[in-house]
Amino acid sequence: MEKLKEYLAADPGDSFIRHALAMEYLSRGDYATARRLLEEVLALDPGAVGSYYQLAKLLQQAGETAEALRCYEKGMAAARAAGETRAFNELRTAYEDLADS
Repeated sequence: MEKLKEYLAADPGDSFIRHALAMEYLSRGDYATARRLLEEVLALDPGAVGSYYQLAKLLQQAGETAEALRCYEKGMAAARAAGETRAFNELRTAYEDLADS
């Protein structure tokens, strides 16, 4: 985790490193920091499809269903724009599962 922080300090605009750091915080149970970092990734790089999925899952687990659904929708739009069919299908499945629950 410290190395990721160092890399991010050296290149604050690197959305991949920011996403990786968010995943570290998520794995340690620091959901607030993970959420903040994922939101920052998407603000910096709206095409970061994987970050939409992770953020939506985090929101879903926090009981923020409406916000999670919006995040899935944004992710599906980004995946479609990028031609990422597999990511689109994963986001759509998660969206439908949540919407149907």
